[in-house]
Amino acid sequence: MSHRNLKYLNDNRIIYRRYSSDIPTTSFSWGWYYKDGTHGYYAMFNSKAKITSIRSLKWHLLTLWYLNPDMDKDKFTLLAEYICYKQNGFITFSAGTKLINKLIEDVYKKDLDSPPKNKLRKIVFKDFCGLNKKEKLKIVGGLIGKKTMIDKEVIYQCMIDLNDDGKKITISKIANILNCSSRTIYRNMCNELNEEKKLLNEKV
Repeated sequence: MSHRNLKYLNDNRIIYRRYSSDIPTTSFSWGWYYKDGTHGYYAMFNSKAKITSIRSLKWHLLTLWYLNPDMDKDKFTLLAEYICYKQNGFITFSAGTKLINKLIEDVYKKDLDSPPKNKLRKIVFKDFCGLNKKEKLKIVGGLIGKKTMIDKEVIYQCMIDLNDDGKKITISKIANILNCSSRTIYRNMCNELNEEKKLLNEKV
């Protein structure tokens, strides 16, 4: 199956998206702006990008476990097996029984009170906000581009927004959103950002 099959998750009321409980700096009809960013917004399976690595698979399973605290181990095992079945369209590789069982045990032992590491976001769009990709990126550029200083934080926000919209991240696209030169972006791209850019582009 080329498309992700979410029917099992929806039929069993599995939570895989959640808005942040942090208080936004500004609220809009289309969503929220967080001046200092929020780690509390979870939006899995929001784009066409599939899970391409064991590390990413473990994060997705851990996040599903965290977002569904009332789920028991048996239900989580069924969910994990469903996600790990390649034909259901979530992952790009074949996961054997031994690997799946190990991931289930590793995740099951994790403390639910500790949220999984998540992207820092300054802008969160509501589901069905009615905006297309171009309009969303224009808002991102308008709000974040207001900063006179182009720094790593601003660049990272643009990267995750481009990724969320299923777009390949390039220096020129970031520069266009922030209304600055490509040279400015290159100057502020540290090794960590370059590595994150590479990982995000692998999913597109």
